[in-house]
Amino acid sequence: MAGPKNILLMIADDLGREVMGCYGSQAVQTPHLNSLASSGTRFDFAFASTASCSGSRTTIYTGLHTHNNGSYGLNHDKNGFQTHGDIETAPQVFNDIGYKTGILGKVHVSPDSQYPWQVREESTSRDVAFIADRAKAFFQASRDEAKPFFLTIGFVDPHRDIPHRGGFGNVDGNYDPRLQDRIYTPEEVVIPTWANDLPEVRQELAEYYRSIHRMDQGIGLILKNLGDMGYSQDTLVVFMSDNGPPFINSKTTLYDAGVRLPLLVRAPGREAGIINPNMVSWVDILPTFLDWAGHAGRQPTSGCWGPRRGRSFLPIVDTNQEDTAWSRVFGSHTFHEVTNYWPTRYMRERRYKYHRNGMRNTGDPATGKPVMVGQRTLQDYIFRPAEELYDLEQDPAEVRNLANDPQYKEKLLEMRAALEQWQNDTEDLWLWRDGTSIWRYRAHGYHRDGLRIPDRFDFDPLNAGNRDPTMSVVELDPAKVQKTPVA
Repeated sequence: MAGPKNILLMIADDLGREVMGCYGSQAVQTPHLNSLASSGTRFDFAFASTASCSGSRTTIYTGLHTHNNGSYGLNHDKNGFQTHGDIETAPQVFNDIGYKTGILGKVHVSPDSQYPWQVREESTSRDVAFIADRAKAFFQASRDEAKPFFLTIGFVDPHRDIPHRGGFGNVDGNYDPRLQDRIYTPEEVVIPTWANDLPEVRQELAEYYRSIHRMDQGIGLILKNLGDMGYSQDTLVVFMSDNGPPFINSKTTLYDAGVRLPLLVRAPGREAGIINPNMVSWVDILPTFLDWAGHAGRQPTSGCWGPRRGRSFLPIVDTNQEDTAWSRVFGSHTFHEVTNYWPTRYMRERRYKYHRNGMRNTGDPATGKPVMVGQRTLQDYIFRPAEELYDLEQDPAEVRNLANDPQYKEKLLEMRAALEQWQNDTEDLWLWRDGTSIWRYRAHGYHRDGLRIPDRFDFDPLNAGNRDPTMSVVELDPAKVQKTPVA
């Protein structure tokens, strides 16, 4: 393809895949998203690494999981998590290769010095027609400067309106005359399997649907502006969400409701109408953009943390066949707000899913009838074991934990080993043994002093100590830790 190769990235806020027509919803009208899906590729197995707004965006912009890039949780107010200074970000690298970079709407990452978009119009506006106008102005400025562009649009919809917990910004002032409001009733709502069918939930979902309908119209206006300016045939268009719906049992969890998300990709010159069954991750987004821009395989510059372990999915973007090389993903969640500390890692295959919970609650079994959250007991939601293993063919709701079932011991050990290898590959500080961080001790070289850490998940205060010469211990010398080569 001759000429500049532009990128348009659109990120919804808290949008689940099950509320989009192109993913099977009959309740919510999303004609413009449906049209985008039919003009390109709809990925059916696309996954965020973390189910939290700021952190998820940093994985998109850095190609690194949050335990690598430092944005362990939300960046605003008293939370304060920020991307480390030695992390290369999308605006940095695309500025360097000559692109005009910009972001409109929600930004939600920091510090500004690490994210130097040339155009930064941060806004809390849900007036998506206004956002479409600003996108058009950006397209024109790029043309005037004779530069290829990389524009990110961060929609505020369909996030909750924080001052009004049950609201989703459906108020006067958010409806430009070019937009049509659509009021949904609680009776029209489809209750997802992970939620309870309560009047309050139905009312909130009705407002959620209304916000999604508004956002969809904004997408239509943006794509029309792109086409009217003649950019449709040289612009890679990507639509995605940062995490799942803002309800208990979804957002901030690594269950599929929180991390299996919509991903629509229109790559000019590639086949359209594709339903892609391959498993891709948000850490693959930046490598894909670099590939599109002619810099396939580019890694962070000297002095920056690396390597990125994501990879470009452009080679498989228009296939509808499963590729065994794209058959697993990993994820990493540590914080949402600074007070919501729940370190969890996951590995997802097509059929099985493995969760490793770090610091977790424990407690006595409840008595009497259990309180339910969707199909999961509230006790199981709060009191999580060290490991969770699910057969997603038989148990798509992830509620029957097979980790202690002898029949699945081989699968448990296989996935445990694969996830721990990934944690070693990425030097994850939350690879814990005996109640402590292994990579923290490796980084300080404590193996030289003869430190021995028992190779067990939890610290055992009744059997403390490391002097037993027969005890299995963790390898603390980083030079002896085997890492998977970067492809």
